[in-house]
Amino acid sequence: MTLVSIITPCFNEKDNVESCYSSVKKLFASALSEFKYEHIFSDNASTDGTKEILIKLAKNDKNVKVLINSRNVGPFRNIWSALKYSSGDVIVPFLPADLQDPPLVIGQFISRWQEGDQVVYGIRTNRQESFLLRFLRNCYYSVISKFAESEIPKNAGEFLLVDRKTLDSVLETDDEYPYIRGLIAQTAAKSSCIEYTWQKRKHGKSKLTYFHLIDQAINGFVSTSRVPARIALLAGFVVSFIGVLLGIMIAMVHLFGDSTTLSNLPTVVLILLIFGGIQLFFTGLIGEYVLSVHGQVRRVPKMYIVDKINF
Repeated sequence: MTLVSIITPCFNEKDNVESCYSSVKKLFASALSEFKYEHIFSDNASTDGTKEILIKLAKNDKNVKVLINSRNVGPFRNIWSALKYSSGDVIVPFLPADLQDPPLVIGQFISRWQEGDQVVYGIRTNRQESFLLRFLRNCYYSVISKFAESEIPKNAGEFLLVDRKTLDSVLETDDEYPYIRGLIAQTAAKSSCIEYTWQKRKHGKSKLTYFHLIDQAINGFVSTSRVPARIALLAGFVVSFIGVLLGIMIAMVHLFGDSTTLSNLPTVVLILLIFGGIQLFFTGLIGEYVLSVHGQVRRVPKMYIVDKINF
């Protein structure tokens, strides 16, 4: 019998974990009753009582497995850690505790997998969130889709299904800050997409701040494409060339021109400031690539699992 692994990373989600557990249990007791499943909750060192609820759930249901982290390492690293403990033939790397990605879609994922797809992406075609966030996400996903070296479907997240063989090849990378959907896309496994509505959160507030979202966006950007670095190289060359031309022009004015021409010097300064800003921008962009490499090379003490239940 096929085993399905479902991973729910959580941090201070005491208002949501029980409903998440119940939804998955109900799904596999009805529409997916021919499958076995394990529901892995990976707790990111919660402080609000989430751990106690999860321990109670695991005590009463052997399908529930719990990992408790030594510290909060963010959602991507939390998911990555839990993936290493999954044992399913197919895996859903991310089912949010707040159920903004609906569990019912998992049935459609499995149907596509049975038809031969190794990866099935969930596509959030409609998001029940503010216009500004929808706009910014659409812009970001458009950029990622255009510049990524591998094809990442627009509006796809970590709510997807991946075959065990494909996942094993991804886990071999041992990435220190994994952009999971990007790594899965790089396998070029046979894939398809399922569209659905990303629902509004019903209980509590998301623990992801705008800073966290920006950090994840930058990580996804630099980990999936080399194009921005090449653009920075080309832009640097163009800016330097223009700067040389401006220098020659000013020197010629000093030597042969009318000194009153130098009254346009503020314009030259403005242009130099603009080019300087462009250079600083791309220097920062290259810095992100350097930091990404630095994070992979210089290791820090890893998060470890404080407790494992039902494994």
